Amino acid sequence: MTMVLAVALATGCSLLPEQIDMTAGWSASKLYSEAKSAMNDNNWEEAVKYFQKLESRYPYGRYAQQAQMEVAYAHWKEGDSASALAACDRFIKLHPNHPHVDYMYYLKGLITFNGDLGFMGYLNTQDQTERDPKSARESFDTFKELVQRFPNSKYTPDAIQRLNYLVNALAAHEVHVARYYLKRGAYVASANRSQYAIKQYPNTPAQEEALFILVAAYDKMGMEALRADAERVMRLNYPNSVYYTQGLEKKKPWWQVF
Repeated sequence: MTMVLAVALATGCSLLPEQIDMTAGWSASKLYSEAKSAMNDNNWEEAVKYFQKLESRYPYGRYAQQAQMEVAYAHWKEGDSASALAACDRFIKLHPNHPHVDYMYYLKGLITFNGDLGFMGYLNTQDQTERDPKSARESFDTFKELVQRFPNSKYTPDAIQRLNYLVNALAAHEVHVARYYLKRGAYVASANRSQYAIKQYPNTPAQEEALFILVAAYDKMGMEALRADAERVMRLNYPNSVYYTQGLEKKKPWWQVF
């Protein structure tokens, strides 16, 4: 009697609702449809589960490839950037000639563009150049590859705009570091970072301040010839610079609209 009861209890436990896979026997199209429905409801976690089941049960065919793309987006929307990036890289590696692989490059660029608020955070009052620019550099590299490999992609125009933004942001970061060193008396380091910003990011809004910091750093070090040369270049390019009268306490940073 005791054994029969134990068997009955074990059988009952195995049939608990939470242990029953309601998707068992679903077709690939059914799983995909349910995953898309979950995405439409912003239920990203549920969508990821359906896409993963789809790929696991039906690893070949158009639904599997589409699931690999969609799951990257769903991971991103649910806030799991690491898994989203891994999904993008996996798809690019497995399907380098897929007709929509350009989208995966674009999505990868977006993920790192907004990583940890990324450089979009420039629109708030915090000095975002203090952030680690690692995500911005990764985003820049990805968008650059997209533009070079797929010049006719529908995602390329937006990628170019983001590239321009990222160049300005990365230049501003270098100038922020140069300014930081200057204020703390690390003049050699300040001059080096200014020179790097000038050479790596020409024609950006940060160039003006980079040149001014370079002049100031050379002046502090008593390098009169280098100072004169840097000032000549600055006055040639920025004859009416506000830095001449206001110094480093000038207008608002380039990213602050208000």
